[in-house]
Amino acid sequence: MSIIIKTEEQIEGIRQSSRLAANVLKYIEPFVKEGVTTAHLDDLMNSYIIKNGAISATIGYQGYPKASCISINEVVCHGIPSEKVILQNGDIVNIDVTTILNGYFGDTSKMFTIGEVSEEAIALIETTKHSLDLGIQQVKPGANFGDIGYAIARYAQSKGYSVVYEFCGHGVGIQFHEDPQIEHIARKGSGAKMKAGMIFTIEPMINIGKPRVTIDRNDGWTAKTIDGELSAQFEHTILVTETGFEILTIPTI
Repeated sequence: MSIIIKTEEQIEGIRQSSRLAANVLKYIEPFVKEGVTTAHLDDLMNSYIIKNGAISATIGYQGYPKASCISINEVVCHGIPSEKVILQNGDIVNIDVTTILNGYFGDTSKMFTIGEVSEEAIALIETTKHSLDLGIQQVKPGANFGDIGYAIARYAQSKGYSVVYEFCGHGVGIQFHEDPQIEHIARKGSGAKMKAGMIFTIEPMINIGKPRVTIDRNDGWTAKTIDGELSAQFEHTILVTETGFEILTIPTI
């Protein structure tokens, strides 16, 4: 495993790309409503990315066809935007975008709710957001990467949820996916030690039911909960600083 320590110039480039990715999610928020197709949302986000001098990292990535991943209800991740998928009252939706700006990558996702959402779904979303926050709080020089997953899983499981272990966070910035892998369920004190200048995503996927997923055989991408129960996810790109962490994917609009 070779974890890249970014230079100041690289960090600033990644910071700018990460802010753009966050701005994309802020921009799309008023359009995420009942009756809208996920393909329309994807088109709007792709246009916004291009207008801001960047491109989507996902288009063409290992054959992926769209500018974002839009995952609804029991879809854990990698939902492909489609004209056939229309947002419905009560849906919970994760939108995941990765931008390439001046050669640097920024990666983030968040949950949206459509109309009147069940209390069960709201509780899942709140737990998932807090799980991410707890994971981020473990980031500082000298800490072990396993501490992130330990904090996330300990909290989510204490609330009665399961943590997806088949997908993980990852190093990011110069490439879409770099070392290390960031497990969202791990032993405390396990893994490599963090150093200032490392940049990676933390992106826990939390399920109401079982932690396992199944991949759609037709498109090869869409990952759903194996039991059809709801799943939620939040993601930030994080920089290890000299004293702790900086969340790079904060919107500026």
